[in-house]
Order: sequence, then structure tokens, then C-alpha cells
Amino acid sequence: MNRILVAEDDLEIQEIIKQFLIAGGYDVTTALDGLEAYEWMKNYSFDLCLIDVMMPNIDGLQLVKMIRQQSSVPIIMLTALGEEEDQVRGFETGIDDYMTKPFSFRILTARVEALLRRANQSEPDTTLHFGSIKLDPDRYQVWVDGCEVTLTTREFEIVKLLLMNQGIVLTREKIVEQVWGYDYLGETRMIDTHIKNVRRKLGIDTIQTVKGVGYKLDD
Repeated sequence: MNRILVAEDDLEIQEIIKQFLIAGGYDVTTALDGLEAYEWMKNYSFDLCLIDVMMPNIDGLQLVKMIRQQSSVPIIMLTALGEEEDQVRGFETGIDDYMTKPFSFRILTARVEALLRRANQSEPDTTLHFGSIKLDPDRYQVWVDGCEVTLTTREFEIVKLLLMNQGIVLTREKIVEQVWGYDYLGETRMIDTHIKNVRRKLGIDTIQTVKGVGYKLDD
């Protein structure tokens, strides 16, 4: 299910948009100002954003600039501003589409569908999944049940390796070779400590220990 962030300070409009999108089969998160929206973006992964221009704390254009520093997520700008110059500023900031209020909510939903369809066609999904775990190798981010989890670089690479080899037993030597490199001469048992930390941070017990051999990710 695609996740959409709606940043709109008009509660009535926000609720109508939310209900239309939910009816279309989307998972919707809402924010009443730019600061709240940015906090959502920092901690969660979204497939598309709908952002109003005139919002308190951080306005829509500034929010788009901040988002574009960390993500290429499709963005549709929602605004009462109808001048051509305002639209140009929006596109220069990094938006993908623009709708001027008042607008048809059915047309908005159709544009959301079209933009998501193009995004899915143009960019192959490299995200790795396992149960509640989602890992984005391009953005170096991991989420569990939608909440981002902070991992060290080594921990991230170990999780990625396990996700890419689900159900396959990986020896400690293989993990060291893939994560540390061929020239690593240290003790392979330090893998056990990293696995322990990963289990604690992800809150899962699906990383199974194969005694005397290594580890595998399995149900």
C-alpha cells in the first residue's frame, strides 16, 4: 500500500483529501504545518507528498527544499496562489505537479495515481523487505513497522546482506568477506556482537543462529 503525506493547515480540506485518498486505497498521514510534516519525513518513508504552500512554522516551498535535500519522493503542491510566477517557483523548488485551490478532489486523486504510476515505472524499486522490516539501500535507511531505526554502517550492511539472502545460511566468514572485505584479518566472532545489537535495535528474533556455522534470516 502506497503511503502519502498530506501537509495542509486547513483542517477541513485536509480531512476531505484524506478521506478521498483512503477511499482510493492509500495509507495517509497528515500534518497541520511544515515543521510537523518535516518531522514525519525524517522518521518515516512516504511514496508521495501533498504540500500546501501557506503553512505556519515552515511554509510549503521551504519544506520542499528541505525534503529535496534527502529524498526524491514525488510532490504535488496545493495552494490558493494562482499566479504563473508562483507555479514557476514551485517547480524550481522541486515539485512534480501543482494544483490551485479550489480544485476537484477526484482530479487530485487521479493526479496522485498518475504520478505514482510514473514514479514506479521510471525507478525500479530497490527496497528490500522482510516482515515488518524495510531497507532502502540507496538512502541507507531501515524501518521497522514504519519507524526508522538507526544502525551503524556495519550493522546496516549486515542487515542488507541478510535481506538479500533470506533463508540462506551465511557463515561468519562470508559475512566478514561481504561487509568488511577480503583483506580483513580480525576475529570473525565479533560478528556475534553485531548480530546481537541488530536484534536488539530491530526488535526481531528472526535472525537465526546456525550453531557452529553462522546466521540466516528466516520466519
